[in-house]
Amino acid sequence: MIERTLSGCPPEPRLPKGTVDAQMHMYLPGFPSLPGGPPLPAEPLPDVTAYRGVMDWLGIDRVIITQGNAHQRDNANTLACVGAMGAAARAVVVIDETTSDADMRALSASGAVGARIMDLPGGAVGLDALEAVDARAHAADWMIAVQFDGNRILDHLPRLERIRSRWVLDHHGKFFAGVDPDGPEIAALLKLIDRGNVWFKFAGVYESSRAEWPYEDVAAFSRRIADHAPERIIWGSNWPHNMIRKTEDYPDDARLAELVLGWLADDRAKHLALVENPEHLFKLPAFAAA
Repeated sequence: MIERTLSGCPPEPRLPKGTVDAQMHMYLPGFPSLPGGPPLPAEPLPDVTAYRGVMDWLGIDRVIITQGNAHQRDNANTLACVGAMGAAARAVVVIDETTSDADMRALSASGAVGARIMDLPGGAVGLDALEAVDARAHAADWMIAVQFDGNRILDHLPRLERIRSRWVLDHHGKFFAGVDPDGPEIAALLKLIDRGNVWFKFAGVYESSRAEWPYEDVAAFSRRIADHAPERIIWGSNWPHNMIRKTEDYPDDARLAELVLGWLADDRAKHLALVENPEHLFKLPAFAAA
């Protein structure tokens, strides 16, 4: 059991209308974990009702539900969650070279707008399938969420430069060994971003920071990237924080959002990251307040 905080004082300043949570996971009963991935998150399952509480608390209007590693290549849970969430939700799912045109059409009809590459332990589809996934995603006008050990970005650079789809580098780049904001890795990343089809995701800072709160190591290069290209930053809550297994370690989502969004230069940059940039990356319709 873990006690997840689902309500409290909202972030200050308040998130703008139309805010998109571009990185989170959600789980429904009846979808067990599969071999090759991690177990399901600690009970109680972080489900639709729980997340709607978080949306109300933080001021989130739209959400991208990312396929969790626990379910590997079976997208059924994620698509069921999108169905339960309705028009506010879209999905980033797992595909590979075996995914047919008919499969892609069915996934799109069920709310899928992107594919996940997760080249870390427990990931369902890694960089070995990058070109095949890119071909399928590009044909469907999907995006790709790409995650790997960011300290190896120079090794992967030729392949990353050839991606034709819109894509986002996940989780602050996952520079596990740390990175110099003025070093070659960040310089290479900025050149990738300048190509026009690359975004950078603020989410899950605690997963790769080598420092305690307020995570100044990740803050330093995240500010550098955001200052360089505010039109290429997106944000995600990373709820339900699957790497956190103890109640006492569980983050306060409002304070975490305040911290990370505070690395953006001004209100205009925040509106881009929370509303306009995810609309472009995920091809979402422009937000219309009810």
